[in-house]
Amino acid sequence: MYFFLRSGWQVQFTEADLKTPLPRKLTFSDPEKIRELARRGDAWGTSEARQILEHAIEKGRGGIYLRLTREQYARLRRPESNADSLPP
Repeated sequence: MYFFLRSGWQVQFTEADLKTPLPRKLTFSDPEKIRELARRGDAWGTSEARQILEHAIEKGRGGIYLRLTREQYARLRRPESNADSLPP
């Protein structure tokens, strides 16, 4: 997952190759939603990972690796986009 701040927090997901975008894009007004995605995607395994995420949010852009369940991955493959809405 990568994200950047431009008229809100824009979030894009990619396949494991880090090049092929998944169709689901999200936009959030609050960076707390980025933290929530990281938590749900099991990306907070270490304190270092949390620090890297916080630094990226401070910079206004960054990316993290997510460990998704099959259900989470299937939801991201659906081309829906809802502002300030997290996929379950």
